[in-house]
Amino acid sequence: MSSEPKSSTTGSAEGADRVLDADWLGACRRMVAAQRELFRAEPGIADRTIYAGRGEGGDRSLVIDRRAEDIVFDELEGLHADAGDFVAISEERGEVAFGDPDSAAHVIVDPIDGSLNARRTLPSHALSVAVASGPAMGDVGIAYVYDFGAGEEFFARRGGGAFLGETELRAKGPGYGLELVGIEAAKPERIIPILEALAGKAFRIRILGSIALALSYVAAGRFDGMLTARGSRSVDAAAGQLIAREAGGALEFPGLELGAARLTLGARYHVTAALDPELLAVLRPVQAAAEPADDPPVSRPGARAFTGVP
Repeated sequence: MSSEPKSSTTGSAEGADRVLDADWLGACRRMVAAQRELFRAEPGIADRTIYAGRGEGGDRSLVIDRRAEDIVFDELEGLHADAGDFVAISEERGEVAFGDPDSAAHVIVDPIDGSLNARRTLPSHALSVAVASGPAMGDVGIAYVYDFGAGEEFFARRGGGAFLGETELRAKGPGYGLELVGIEAAKPERIIPILEALAGKAFRIRILGSIALALSYVAAGRFDGMLTARGSRSVDAAAGQLIAREAGGALEFPGLELGAARLTLGARYHVTAALDPELLAVLRPVQAAAEPADDPPVSRPGARAFTGVP
């Protein structure tokens, strides 16, 4: 297990290309099929609200999170034999080397993006997998997001476009400006400043509970834009950001170039996306109203603390 992805050398860059050439679409589809069986076997809220410590990402871990991750890592073990060495980055296990811990290739995984939705049996949650040839967002070359609620598969390859199933995606909406904007995440104290800044600029908002899906919805033209109310992690955004960009959307990690937005699990950054640069410019000051990406949750005077499961 390594603490920081290393810069690639010529040899490791060749190895990363080999990893990118592996059958990731087939592997991800096998992950989805196995996870579907997992969700069918644990259909109730009580079944899904069993905790098992705390993951490397800092959040409390559900048993179902860990089982979903086991499914992903079983597939990664199989791919390692054919694809070569890579470093996996996952919310529960952290950074795990498959072979050379200094490999330039990275696989960024969120087995359940939208764990609260999955726990409460809300259908909108996703498997998110990104494969990168280096240590930053700009190095992501393959992206896969599967929406378990809608049964939809989003896929992108750097320079090869983005697809919803067999249909190529273009980030095009009806042309009404910011008619529909996605916001992630949804704690009231976090979204209040964003709502105030968004007043008069957007017609409606939606909160899915999954950054990967919100970014994919921009790619599909379903959202005119999206932004984050808290700092996102690499596992949240790595796949969705490539899907949005390959569909022609405008996207930024405020204050960071794509090459500076690291894929390490400890990195935190906001992400803002829109159908085009003009709409992104409208969202930029709204995103600036959010709490800094590395800040703890805001506590507002007079608010009663939530005492249930976080």
